[in-house]
Amino acid sequence: MAAAETLVRELFDHAGIKIGGSGPGDIQVHDPRFYGRVIREASIGFGESYMDGWWETDALDVLLEKIMRAGLREKITGSLRMKVLTAKALLMNLQSKARSGRSVEAHYDIGNDLYTKMLDPRMVYTCAYWKNATTLAEAQEAKLDLVCRKLGLQKGMRVLDLGCGWGGFAGFAAERYGCSVVGVTLSKDQHALGREMWKHLDVDLRLCDYRDVTGKFDRVSSIGMMEHVGPKNHRHVMEVVHRSLVDDGIAMIHTIANNRSRLHGTPFVEKYIFPNAVAPSIAQLGRAIEGLFVLEDLQNIGPDYDRTLMAWWANFDAAYPELKAKYDQRFYRMWKFYLLAAAAASRSRDGQLYHLVLTKVGRRQPDCRAS
Repeated sequence: MAAAETLVRELFDHAGIKIGGSGPGDIQVHDPRFYGRVIREASIGFGESYMDGWWETDALDVLLEKIMRAGLREKITGSLRMKVLTAKALLMNLQSKARSGRSVEAHYDIGNDLYTKMLDPRMVYTCAYWKNATTLAEAQEAKLDLVCRKLGLQKGMRVLDLGCGWGGFAGFAAERYGCSVVGVTLSKDQHALGREMWKHLDVDLRLCDYRDVTGKFDRVSSIGMMEHVGPKNHRHVMEVVHRSLVDDGIAMIHTIANNRSRLHGTPFVEKYIFPNAVAPSIAQLGRAIEGLFVLEDLQNIGPDYDRTLMAWWANFDAAYPELKAKYDQRFYRMWKFYLLAAAAASRSRDGQLYHLVLTKVGRRQPDCRAS
């Protein structure tokens, strides 16, 4: 047995994964080159070899959860690629205005046909809230209402939504709370569909960078954007929120979060899913708001992301026969790996989902502790 195979087998055995086993999350290796590829290339080698059909498992989410719980990503680093990513993150602003558009296009502009099949009717592409919900549509509406209640929305308020996606929150706040909402996105596909979806409401979706927003708003939300701006821009996002918010306003940040501060994502995610994106840690968020805001409330709904992602995967898998003419089998396996890896991160508590309610210094504490 080659050294690479011996090492991979030992590491997987430590995580409770049997190569050639029959238990949930065990794997069947179809190509022996798999072992060397994993040692050399770590997460990207593991993900790409799955895309290439070199190995299979009956429960990909269970397998990935076991890998994360055992900390195998820290044990197999694929040193050269990781060093290059770290150097780039240190030397460059990977989410500068010039680069941000390209990063958005790589994920959000691959086709509204895919997202309309995968998401709920409001096209909400962020963690849902399942406390009292049984369907994805119910859970997404519950999340949107939770955000509205934390913001203390009232009829006639002017609201800014940074990174608005297809306008799911904007439409909900206008429809249910009577607000006037401005949303900004860099995705041409999201902007086009969102404008059509919410044209009957007081919703203004704009195709622009968050850094170019002007004006004052009673409330500011950012639901799923902080993950994409990069560590060098965390502070600037908060400065934009601060300058956009009236003095007695409330802001709410909804973001995936890492348990430790990181400069970049994993190589697989960087290459195939979210170029130049990395979720912040609570320490990075704290530094970003220091001196600008009072943190009024912090809630972690991270476990709800597991169920959300599994619902997205079920929708995508069921709709794939209608999509396969455009999205080939390799894309299918890539997308499956992405969604189930994210679910595993939530399930293993490797990733969190924070709600931060923020006010400017000096404001009376609002009644924002909704759940």
